Amino acid sequence: MSEALPSYYHLHLVSDSTGETLTTIAKAASVQYGCVRPIEHVHPLVRTERQVLRVLKEIEQAPGIVLYTVVHTELGAMIEKRCTELNVPCLAVLQPIMQVFEAYIGAPQTPTVAGQHVLDADYFRRIDALNFTMHHDDGQLPQDLNDADIVILGISRTSKTPTSIYLAQRGYKTANVPIVPTVPIPPALSEDHSAFVVCLVAQADRIAEVRRNRAMVLGDRNLDVYVDRDAILAEIAHSRRICSRHGWPVIDVTRRSVEETAATIIKLHHDRRAGLAATMEQAKDV
Repeated sequence: MSEALPSYYHLHLVSDSTGETLTTIAKAASVQYGCVRPIEHVHPLVRTERQVLRVLKEIEQAPGIVLYTVVHTELGAMIEKRCTELNVPCLAVLQPIMQVFEAYIGAPQTPTVAGQHVLDADYFRRIDALNFTMHHDDGQLPQDLNDADIVILGISRTSKTPTSIYLAQRGYKTANVPIVPTVPIPPALSEDHSAFVVCLVAQADRIAEVRRNRAMVLGDRNLDVYVDRDAILAEIAHSRRICSRHGWPVIDVTRRSVEETAATIIKLHHDRRAGLAATMEQAKDV
């Protein structure tokens, strides 16, 4: 007779930084075991022996899987030793990756606590992108669209704003513009511009459901008109016609997460830049 699976397990994420890397890795792994629920214990900014001892006491009280990213070897050794004594699995998640880097590059590691969060040019580029995106949400400042890296179009409730914010966190200045059948698109998009333009659409039933939930909470729309399926289909068709006329790509986000949509946009953006660069090189050779 097989032993019944537990309904949950404890998952300890120990980091000397914010814990974002660990959380992402743990999420990617835990979703593969949907029949058992993880109870996450996130321990960020663990940088001293005293802090490690506190974390180890919590692990002792709620034993489970331990994943950690701690640069200092002495602290890592403390975690490993105590987890062995408690007979709980423990893994330094970045170590296998660092071993690959070290073997290929031929140089030893130079441990840097929270190195991925250093205040360098890339960090300030992302902050600048986020500020730009917040100021250009929902069609604001349409005259500045040529300053954007990416412009997202779409009818109401196609995840334009969360996708824009996610792209901004990746360093892309992103503006989003609502498509309304009775309102022309901003003139800046009909003129020569350098921004990459993409349109988001979704299935009419999905949009109607999201709109209905929003309208019921906020009460700021005429529900009958806002969620009418035929009207939504007409809005979607109008969006597709605009994009077809301008040659802008369209992404159906019905079954996509914000992260998946953003990844697709980034790929399309990179492909466009690569194509433009190739065209310029060919022109030089002529």
